[in-house]
Amino acid sequence: MGVLAERGTDARGIGTLAARDLNQAVLVPVSVPLGQTPALDPERHVDEIWIQVAEGRRVQDVGRVVEHTLARLHGGADDAEVVVPRELLNQRYRTQRTFSVVVGSVAVLSLLVGGIGIMNIMLASVLERTHEIGIRRTVGATRRDIALQFLVESLLMTLSGGAAGIAIGVSVSWAITAYAGWSTRISPAAVALAVTVSFLVGLSFGIYPATKAAELAPIEALRYE
Repeated sequence: MGVLAERGTDARGIGTLAARDLNQAVLVPVSVPLGQTPALDPERHVDEIWIQVAEGRRVQDVGRVVEHTLARLHGGADDAEVVVPRELLNQRYRTQRTFSVVVGSVAVLSLLVGGIGIMNIMLASVLERTHEIGIRRTVGATRRDIALQFLVESLLMTLSGGAAGIAIGVSVSWAITAYAGWSTRISPAAVALAVTVSFLVGLSFGIYPATKAAELAPIEALRYE
């Protein structure tokens, strides 16, 4: 008999093995239940047999042999399922990749929509502050100064939004751990990635409004009402 170390389980896992709660499992040699079963309950059957293979590269071959043997012994009846952990793992990886692609696509679209919104806000700000831009140009501000001013404003807007998103994400993560009991971890790499993406979005979508503001003619900007 053997005792497994306690581990988390996911009842929504894929396949037969993933649905087992290993914290409630007891592993015994196959001779033990087969030797005692007839004396206790003649109708009782072995529900599950785990086979350990010495060489990992032969797991699929052994699985095919077991499946063929069971089919021959049971007269071709489909009353047993052979589950190869490697196949479950590959299936889970495929599902995870599909989920990552979907989530990534939604994130890219969200960033695109958010960036366009920031660009529209900055263009409206340039239009509303045309007179201010004209005054700054007449007192000595260069086109580079005007462009830098609006570009910094765009970056501050996206970075503040990114900081708010990080704070909300951390709070939700802690709430899930506290109330649902799920283990969560705050990844410094994810936080750094969020800050970097916020910076790049502000820079990319802030260049056009900053350029439009810098290209305004000082005299025309002063006449604008």
